[in-house]
Amino acid sequence: MGSPKPGWKKQFRQVLPELGHRNWILIADSAYPAQTGAVEVVSTGEDHIDLVSWVLKELADAAHVRPVAFLDAELSALTDELAPGVSETRQALANALAVCGSTAVLHEELIARLSATAQNFKVLVLKSTGVVPYSSVFIELDCGYWAPENEAELRLLMSAGRRKPSTKKAR
Repeated sequence: MGSPKPGWKKQFRQVLPELGHRNWILIADSAYPAQTGAVEVVSTGEDHIDLVSWVLKELADAAHVRPVAFLDAELSALTDELAPGVSETRQALANALAVCGSTAVLHEELIARLSATAQNFKVLVLKSTGVVPYSSVFIELDCGYWAPENEAELRLLMSAGRRKPSTKKAR
């Protein structure tokens, strides 16, 4: 693993206001590869669970974004015999993610989503010192001040408005 980047927390706090809806943050284990393009990979030197908790706290304090978290579906199938420490890591992740919840998705699908996102939007990868496979946390940022329920209601209103003929004449 590369050397931890000094000042990465300060850098994260500086870039967070620039991140928004459709950006992703990946909290990856130590085996995550370096990438090019719109994917920035930062080696933090931090414990995996501590890093997840810290990032979620920072996101909770940011009014403009809200985390939508995903875990690798493979994580739930792993045993301590296959991956020593996985049970403890799984429980610690569940505790850390209780603030926002998470959805299990196959690893390859999450990587494909991340890759597609990186074509148009920034992806920030924070590497931890974690060594448990499939323990990465994928966070898609959503708008913090506009709930999905509001968007759905707006779309219904717009749809209903389109069906009504306009009674105003163009000038």
